[in-house]
Amino acid sequence: MLFKSRHEFAAPPEAVFDAMTDPGVVAACLPGCEGLDPVGENRYEATLTAGVAAIKGRFRGTVELCDLQRPSSYALRVNGRGTIGFAKGEARIAIEAQGNGSLVSVEAKAQVGGAVARVGQRLLTGTAKTMADKFFAALRERTAGRTSDAA
Repeated sequence: MLFKSRHEFAAPPEAVFDAMTDPGVVAACLPGCEGLDPVGENRYEATLTAGVAAIKGRFRGTVELCDLQRPSSYALRVNGRGTIGFAKGEARIAIEAQGNGSLVSVEAKAQVGGAVARVGQRLLTGTAKTMADKFFAALRERTAGRTSDAA
């Protein structure tokens, strides 16, 4: 599954980057996230409840932040398993100044398997888009009007 999205923020790239790489902020903004607990440098154990159509379950896995280039980009690697299957993937995040704010571009690829994969590509992509939209809406509220020192 491939996924691309773009999101505008009313905060400078430094503030957006800091918020997007803060595990407490990410956990609070990500729908279904029960926690991101540190297990190493830029590596976290994640617990997430998610579903596609009528198939819902709890996933446990790891999230790793890589290639951090504050404030312009980083990569995110995810690997998780749950009662309804598995998911693994990577996302590349680019953050650029846009007027008085920022533009975040995301390019992600993921593999899913198990019961969750049986619902089909269209439903999986739609669910990924909905989760991303909710995450970025919550993150946008947290960063609105912030500077890099207040993020």
